[in-house]
Amino acid sequence: MSALFPALRADSDRPALRFGTEALTYGELGASAAALGARIGDAGRVAVWATPTARTAVAVVAALLAGVPAVPLNPRTGERELAHILGDSTPGAVLAGADDVLPAGLAGVPRIDVETAMVHDSPVSAFSGGEPDDPESAALIVYTSGTTGPPKGVVLSHRAVAASLDALEDAWAWTEDDVLVHALPLFHVHGLVLGILGPLRRGGSVRHLGAFSTREVARELGAGGGTMLFGVPTMYHRIADALEDDPALVRALSEARLLVSGSAALPVHDHERITGATGRTVIERYGMTETLMNTSVPVGSRPRPGSVGLPLTGVELRLVEEDGTELGAYDGESVGEIQVRGPNLFSAYLNRPDATAAAFDGGWFRTGDMAVREPDGYVRIVGRKATDLIKSGGYKIGAGEIENALLDHPAVREAAVTGAPDPDLGERIVAWVVPTDAEKPPTAAELADHVAGLLAPHKRPRTVHFLRALPRNDMGKLLKKALPEALRD
Repeated sequence: MSALFPALRADSDRPALRFGTEALTYGELGASAAALGARIGDAGRVAVWATPTARTAVAVVAALLAGVPAVPLNPRTGERELAHILGDSTPGAVLAGADDVLPAGLAGVPRIDVETAMVHDSPVSAFSGGEPDDPESAALIVYTSGTTGPPKGVVLSHRAVAASLDALEDAWAWTEDDVLVHALPLFHVHGLVLGILGPLRRGGSVRHLGAFSTREVARELGAGGGTMLFGVPTMYHRIADALEDDPALVRALSEARLLVSGSAALPVHDHERITGATGRTVIERYGMTETLMNTSVPVGSRPRPGSVGLPLTGVELRLVEEDGTELGAYDGESVGEIQVRGPNLFSAYLNRPDATAAAFDGGWFRTGDMAVREPDGYVRIVGRKATDLIKSGGYKIGAGEIENALLDHPAVREAAVTGAPDPDLGERIVAWVVPTDAEKPPTAAELADHVAGLLAPHKRPRTVHFLRALPRNDMGKLLKKALPEALRD
């Protein structure tokens, strides 16, 4: 029996995974993973060509059973970034589907094709010696997005994966009876660790949509019997847009047990539209590659739009000033950087002891995220320290609350807020807006007055730029550094 996946038994016909028409029971998954694991035990590390398929799930589970760190690769990675990741992680093999066309950059790495739904002649019990006894051994090496330089390899241990998933079991009342539906990419921790390894650790099942569509969400959550939906704000925004004209989608969401959004803040307006149409509250959680999951709004809580909830079991969280002084105020106004510690933290940045040391403050991990804490301890993130903390006229202002205020205006479809140098204020607030109607955008003065009326006069945008769309990455995260280029385009 697997330590990470107790339900992974060779004789089990319990559904484990479904990707489109391809489905695997726990017995089939165990047999396929055990057979592959026996082939990669001496590889040192393995790269996984992380397509949204059952093959990717089998490859990662096989690596975990074999005690071989897996390096998920984004199939859309450019040649320079791919060369950096391969040079840094030095995988002994790349695991891919037989029909996957790999880029030239992988030509020098031995290829092992992944087979699925094998007969039960390679039971997990016969392969249990490969799974490491040391919980500190590396399970995954996941590369960051590289926004401040070349991507860094985040080493996640078996301990961190298990601790984070078990903490979510408590927060979300996650059981073997849950059927998770999602369409998240499998090269990030959200889609892979939470979305694939999470259900497998609980003994439940997952249905991956391949590509997101509101029609598929309605089908799998409705007649398909799904109980949980994971998504990012872009997906929930599309769901909110579709609800008025799609009674099947309304019905499916209304019957779901848990709706979870992550990777970025879900605008309050989308929260309200979904809850108003379905009666269901979207729960937000907060995590990152280096920490896996830190906080969540507990299941069954009253609606908390804009909040990422409370620290999970085992996670300690504090807010600190720029000089490192801890903020004791739970007033919903005092902004500080989030620092965390606990069993969910990563082990190191691969080959980067300097970066690893710089990331910690006496055992506390510096997240770079800025937040406030409400009187009841709930955490509300206001932005990234590097891009979303605006110091204007002596005030420390979080970009996130201004973005939510802008999104509350009916003429605003999307919004981002940044700071720009200002000789008088230090920094002025700049809004980047995608109007609902490109032919009739609101005026800058109208939006400034709107924000001032909802928040405070010193939080109003002084400059407004109108765009066709906001630049985002594969997970729907806003790329604020790309905003000037989007304006030029």
